[in-house]
Amino acid sequence: MEPITFTPGTLVVLVGPSASGKTTFARRYPATWSLCLDILRGQIADDEADQSATLDALRVQHALLEARLARGLTTLIADTNLAPHVRGGLLAAARFWGRPAHAVLFGLPLAECEKRNASRDRTVPTAILRQQYAHKPTAAELAAEGFDHVHHA
Repeated sequence: MEPITFTPGTLVVLVGPSASGKTTFARRYPATWSLCLDILRGQIADDEADQSATLDALRVQHALLEARLARGLTTLIADTNLAPHVRGGLLAAARFWGRPAHAVLFGLPLAECEKRNASRDRTVPTAILRQQYAHKPTAAELAAEGFDHVHHA
């Protein structure tokens, strides 16, 4: 898949369960564009899986997002972004700064996500992965939430 060209300053919200290809997608773009809670948890707690560091990681991510949007820099949020309230907060930040907001929806079948997950060094429990998959929105739902464009990956 060819990289998608985004207008400078666009907020790009990756939406999909674990092991659906979000990190691989984000690697197609400059590393400075990507904000990822896993990486931030690792920087805060020396362990990307340490859920006790999530609140601190969210604070850091929010500050970085605001600073990047204020400067008109393209920013990818490379988390699952499966909860509507999470996407709503990201959309609100983009709107506050007058920036376009695009969603990239990852449509890999659940069986493929489970296969990829099983081959990772750090796996997500199968029940959690299935729960994530069940909460994946449709492209129509993302458009109705207010994303300017919804891409499929």
